[in-house]
Amino acid sequence: MTGWLRPIPVAGAAVPGLPLAGQAHVRFASAQPLSLAGGEEPVGLAQMGDVACARLSGVRAPLCGLSLHRPRIMGILNVTPDSFSDGGRHETLGAAVAHARQMAHEADIIDIGGESTRPGAEEVSVEEEIRRTAPVIRAIRDAGLTLPISIDTRKAAVAEAALDAGADMVNDVSAFAHDPDLAGLVASRGVPVCLMHAKGPPSTMQQDPRYGDVVTEVLDHLLQRVDAAVAAGIARDSIVIDPGIGFGKTAGHNLDLLGHLSALHDLGLPILLGASRKRFIGTIGGAEVAADRVPGSVAVALYGVAQGAQVLRVHDVSETAQALRLWRAMATGAAD
Repeated sequence: MTGWLRPIPVAGAAVPGLPLAGQAHVRFASAQPLSLAGGEEPVGLAQMGDVACARLSGVRAPLCGLSLHRPRIMGILNVTPDSFSDGGRHETLGAAVAHARQMAHEADIIDIGGESTRPGAEEVSVEEEIRRTAPVIRAIRDAGLTLPISIDTRKAAVAEAALDAGADMVNDVSAFAHDPDLAGLVASRGVPVCLMHAKGPPSTMQQDPRYGDVVTEVLDHLLQRVDAAVAAGIARDSIVIDPGIGFGKTAGHNLDLLGHLSALHDLGLPILLGASRKRFIGTIGGAEVAADRVPGSVAVALYGVAQGAQVLRVHDVSETAQALRLWRAMATGAAD
């Protein structure tokens, strides 16, 4: 596809223009057309036309019952031995439930994953992934936690077991490319789904990834995957999109995507940003150990909010929540 528009966001409730994706804290009055040639001059609202303006400014559908008029925090709960940042920390049922309970004070959603998708990670069997995730979800529900739970999986059988145990949505880093049966399951259950861009499977995705233009290629890919999901019977307003920071991208690709993140609003869907503690943050910020990348992760999260991202998938929930409250108070002139 050609003709993508990148709305140029400006933080603040009183600035001219339209709200970006229905959010009061960031607005736009112009947009830059994107193409492989590059160099296009921004256009104003009148030049964009009513259809494009409505697509870029329209209020997005709620996610798991949560209004998206303000950013939401998705707390990461990995029940894996080998995740890049917190592998092995929450493998036991008690540790996983305790961490979920802690995150529930500030998080809006908990995202539970039983298979590492770090660069170089090997695939986990369906049986093992179910063993790791379904009991944790059931235990969280038994503990009385009612906030939405997302299952981070590429596999239909794992998602089915998770939904049966009490999960509310599916987060598929392969956007249904790994297991086509997952689309049918999501459609039949009527649950929300996040579709992410990735260039290859985790085992090989970081082996010299290349793009002609990473922004337009990610947009084109996500459009194709959204169209495929809708064709499979999934309601369009149940879909969230994720540019896949770090999934088959160099640090330069990640920076290009973050700098043009608002272009994803041209798909008319909520944006999930998952950059927490990733390698490029350590490379740029000088933090080799993943757990030391909290300040850089918060910086990226706030930059994403300024670009209109609606969901922040993070390891460090309380730190992100505090920073987000202050950022929004300054942008809108009022505390939540």
